Amino acid sequence: MVEYVSRVAIRPRTEEAERAWTARDLDWVLLCAVVALVGIGLWAISGITRHDVEGDPDYYVVRQGVFAVLGSVAFLVALFVDPQLYRRYKQWIYGLLTGSMVFVILLGAAARGSRRWVDLGFFRVQPSEFGKLLFVVFFAAFLADRFKRIGEWSTTATAVALAVPPIMLVFVQPDLGTTLVYAAALGGMLFVAGARWAQLAALAAVAALVATSVLWLLPAGGMPVLKSYQEKRITGFLHPDSDPSGATYNVRQSMIGVGAGGLGGRGVAGATQTNFDYLPEHATDFAFASFSEQRGFTGAALLLGLYLLVVWRALRIVAVARDAFSAIVAGGIAVAFLFQVFVNVGMTIGLAPITGIPLPFVSVGGSAMITNLAAMGVLLAIGARGRARPKPSRRRDG
Repeated sequence: MVEYVSRVAIRPRTEEAERAWTARDLDWVLLCAVVALVGIGLWAISGITRHDVEGDPDYYVVRQGVFAVLGSVAFLVALFVDPQLYRRYKQWIYGLLTGSMVFVILLGAAARGSRRWVDLGFFRVQPSEFGKLLFVVFFAAFLADRFKRIGEWSTTATAVALAVPPIMLVFVQPDLGTTLVYAAALGGMLFVAGARWAQLAALAAVAALVATSVLWLLPAGGMPVLKSYQEKRITGFLHPDSDPSGATYNVRQSMIGVGAGGLGGRGVAGATQTNFDYLPEHATDFAFASFSEQRGFTGAALLLGLYLLVVWRALRIVAVARDAFSAIVAGGIAVAFLFQVFVNVGMTIGLAPITGIPLPFVSVGGSAMITNLAAMGVLLAIGARGRARPKPSRRRDG
């Protein structure tokens, strides 16, 4: 009998026991919350983008609906695949993760000074979005394989060393937002795995030193790391009234849109911030602001409530997971999901700097939609197998 001990649960498990799960083992609350989020996201996009393409008001919602269908296929595949398969092929997953990042930097499509996409003609793939799930799966496998040595500094240091290449490859695209998601996911997985508080504190100190160097020490020495627009976003966040017609224009318009929604919203026709393009990137980075303007506090509260419901059920899955690997995967997905929601909503109301993190299930984007649905499929697969009873063993009569 092998035991794994996490910060959330202590659960015995026989490694070789096969488990047969049925529909009743699924977390139906989580499943319904995900379905509701996809539905609200399509509803939001339908209103937000109605005036974006002249003569075709349904262009973006139909397009996003196609991605939702593709994401549903990924969801079903993830649901029926035993998560242990990912652990078995962790080296291939890490190779795919880093290799795709190198490929997009060398041969990816350039847009607005960034190389984040691979243009397939009918669909622009963003590897860093798919990489969020690959990152979580690989490092969960890495930490689970060294579970008995998780308290050793060498284990944490090796995990960080392995995380640096994919994180830096995303950073130089440049994609600061996704870089932060990767870092947050790693921290969450280390916490769930049971890393010592001293190790977590040391990592936090290193992260603070890196941030200080990037934002202040290196630029002061004539070696700027961030792009000029990224620096302006940080400066604008720290000094929101410094440049209302330039660096802080987007966030000011976003806050106006959120506030203008009131209790019930202005509706699609009356949402002037969105319809007249006062609010840039209203279908992507600032989708929450546009949705709040159109549907008001009531719609925003419903959306945020569903997000919290997903995070709560994900944390419950951590507690029922059948092994350390599954628990760490669930924890990593939960932390990454919560971080994306917090930062995206925070930047639309001035509580976080603009980083370009999409709002899960709402922002227009095929790669994000497919990845988020696949991640939810993995979560449900872990939960169902954790609740399932072992298959009865077959005995042969002599």
